[in-house]
Amino acid sequence: MIGLGTIINGISVIAGGAAGSLVGRLFKPEQQRSINNVCGISVMFIAIAGAMQGMLSIEDGNIISGRSMLVVLCLAIGTIIGELMGIERGFEWFGEWLKQKTGNSGDKQFVNAFVTASLTVCIGAMAIVGAIQDGIMGDFSTLAVKSVLDFIIIAVMTSSLGKGCAFSAIPIFIFEGVITLLARLISPVMTPLAVAYLSLIGSILIFCVGVNLVWGKKLRVANMLPAVLMAVLAAYVPWSF
Repeated sequence: MIGLGTIINGISVIAGGAAGSLVGRLFKPEQQRSINNVCGISVMFIAIAGAMQGMLSIEDGNIISGRSMLVVLCLAIGTIIGELMGIERGFEWFGEWLKQKTGNSGDKQFVNAFVTASLTVCIGAMAIVGAIQDGIMGDFSTLAVKSVLDFIIIAVMTSSLGKGCAFSAIPIFIFEGVITLLARLISPVMTPLAVAYLSLIGSILIFCVGVNLVWGKKLRVANMLPAVLMAVLAAYVPWSF
């Protein structure tokens, strides 16, 4: 069944939110803050591993770093585009609308929880590649693996940030659903190099989400999202990074 992977992923996020909401009630505010910090640190180290995989290589027994210019250009150009478009404001507006429509107007953390969780589960190569595989071959295995990871991440986030995290299932359904439907058009573009670049830049954006979790919202990560598109386009530039 085409699209089953997106459905499984969305349900896993909702289930993670429900589990985290139940567990979160057992902790005191200071304990929830500690869980939030641990979640942020975990997200950062996961992101570092992904970024290093894309930037480091072994040549003649030596560790060589590369693609630094790719990172600088994609983040700089992507952030400028995102700032001009006001993507972060759009996320926050939608979060505020959800907060009112779902009867959570008294939850001060709702919008931050929604935006943070949405960025965490939507950014990355697994979401895009998995949705393409699902759309073309009906193979939802990649999204199934992602669903397990997302369940754990959202459960931990919800226990500290609140129920707004569970509503990140909506961007999951929209983002992965659209890619699944357009998979045959997108697939030729996603060459191995494009996927590698996307994974590198996506990992760095996820690291930024971790920074916000640990130190409070200091980075407007949503406005950096066009950097992912820049990474894919960079794979078609006639020189290597």
